[in-house]
Amino acid sequence: MAEPPLGARQVSPLIPGAASLEAITAETLASLVMLAPPGTVERRYGLALALRALVPGGTLTALAPKDRGGSRLKKELEAFGCDVRETVKSHHRICACERPEILIGIDAAVAEGAPRLLQSIGLWSQPGVFSWDRIDPGSALLAKSLPTFSGRGADLGSGVGYLARAVLTSPKVERLAMIDIDRRAVEAAAHNVLDPRADLSWADATGAAVPLSGLDFVVMNPPFHDGGSEDKALGQAFIKRAAGALRKGGVLWMVANRHLPYETTLTGLFATVEVRIEQGGYKVFEARR
Repeated sequence: MAEPPLGARQVSPLIPGAASLEAITAETLASLVMLAPPGTVERRYGLALALRALVPGGTLTALAPKDRGGSRLKKELEAFGCDVRETVKSHHRICACERPEILIGIDAAVAEGAPRLLQSIGLWSQPGVFSWDRIDPGSALLAKSLPTFSGRGADLGSGVGYLARAVLTSPKVERLAMIDIDRRAVEAAAHNVLDPRADLSWADATGAAVPLSGLDFVVMNPPFHDGGSEDKALGQAFIKRAAGALRKGGVLWMVANRHLPYETTLTGLFATVEVRIEQGGYKVFEARR
């Protein structure tokens, strides 16, 4: 729906290894194409960074599904001082404009979407990160259900480090691999988890970029949405990754929404599977290899 510029660099917090839009020097890009995120604060933050990175007169093309922020794109860009041309295609709104000499409200939008310490939860976070300004109820239920771990383990989809902090209260834990696909979450976790036993990685937790084997335990609250749509295969991929990373006798503790049918996947990969607690629409599983 929008052609990226020839030879363009990929910038995304959700593609491990991609460049950071925040790090691009102001007024250096001739053009930029953006799939705008659905969250209002996150989207305005990304648009502001994009406009800041463009030279005056440089072209920005921003698009999004109509029901996931696309209907607001034109007004948001106009509020930054842009003269916007809007087209509609395949339920998306596509907005194109040139960066004006004078931008309006850019610094405020960048500040609103930037990382910060949230006093309400005592954690660093950022708009756009999963459950960015509150403790996810499923993670909270899992954290209070966890046993005292020992040995080497992993937190798959570690987010800003909430579960990792609970795991690392045990002095018997030797190492904890923390893996998340969202660079913003990993950067926040670096502020939240200062324990030297933790190893943080920006990577796909279901892939092989971070080798994991012979682990004593895995904890996780696996995602089940991709691009806004429910995708049970995501959680199943996390379960398979955990099973492959654990030694015989190693244990997985995970939480999932009650309606998600993970039992078949778990029982196919683990010697024993038990629901340890079922509460508030969530299930906490203990599965042993």
